[in-house]
Amino acid sequence: MIVVTGAAGFIGSAVIWGLNLRKEHDILAVDTIDDPQKKLNLAPLKYTGTVEKDAFRDQLCTGKYKGLRAIFHLGAISSTTENNWELLNDVNVQYSKDIIEYCVQKNIRIIYASSAAVYGDGSSGYTDSEQMFEALQPLNLYGRSKLLVDTWARDKGFLKRAVGLRYFNVFGPNEYHKGTMQSVIAKSFPLAYERGEIRLFKSYNPAYAHGEQKRDFVYIKDVVRATLFFLDHSAQSGIFNIGTGVARSWNDVAHALFSALNKKGTITYVDMPEALRGQYQYFTEANISKLRAAGCNDSFETLEDSITNYVQDYLLGNHHL
Repeated sequence: MIVVTGAAGFIGSAVIWGLNLRKEHDILAVDTIDDPQKKLNLAPLKYTGTVEKDAFRDQLCTGKYKGLRAIFHLGAISSTTENNWELLNDVNVQYSKDIIEYCVQKNIRIIYASSAAVYGDGSSGYTDSEQMFEALQPLNLYGRSKLLVDTWARDKGFLKRAVGLRYFNVFGPNEYHKGTMQSVIAKSFPLAYERGEIRLFKSYNPAYAHGEQKRDFVYIKDVVRATLFFLDHSAQSGIFNIGTGVARSWNDVAHALFSALNKKGTITYVDMPEALRGQYQYFTEANISKLRAAGCNDSFETLEDSITNYVQDYLLGNHHL
């Protein structure tokens, strides 16, 4: 059996979709399904059972589950604006520690979600080298929670057996439940479709013109392929960036979205909320040399092709994977 935590969420449900494409159906879906869209994420997928996330945590540690092949630990509080550290520490940090330690001790393949949020403003670069952890300064508590797990796993020696994946700016179908944490592509789609307008944050950094802030945008289908690579290659372990390795601007995103809709649109630059200005990443770009050295040589879709697929095959009909 393969376990996927965060199974009804964005990356979790997409990983189950990817497993189903490989005819893997013996899957335990772990999540708290508290949103209609999350139910829709799971609806077309094949799996053998579900369990609530807190119950799974208790049951796993007491040895209820036998014959586990792998756990994809993808469940977390993913909001970059969450300020309740006690909650983040329990759900993101301690829960992850419990699962990682159990898997390493029981020789179960463990692949868990870290995040590019650990890199903060990028002043220390975007390398996934374990020697660089102490130099990283996340801009929010979510990033801090992810870095704490990575550092703990390294210091305990668990990264010799476990895989932590630092996902960059992932977008694509099945993110509909994420509300304000959806990608700008998903959030911009209704206005772009109805009125031919996209609203982007103004830049408050003189090094970047409005809309020229850049991120490493990576499509969910590419993320799934890269994630499942580590299921197939059990000799690989450690921390790996999952991104395209190419930063693109928000203006590029807007133009690609208009093109996918076959519209000539207008970009409006709006004020960034005060609460975000101190924790805003103006540039991210994954260093994927370690991923390539591990043997993951799949190409990543271009931003334009990814957005076209997302818009035309999913957003226009509110379809799921």
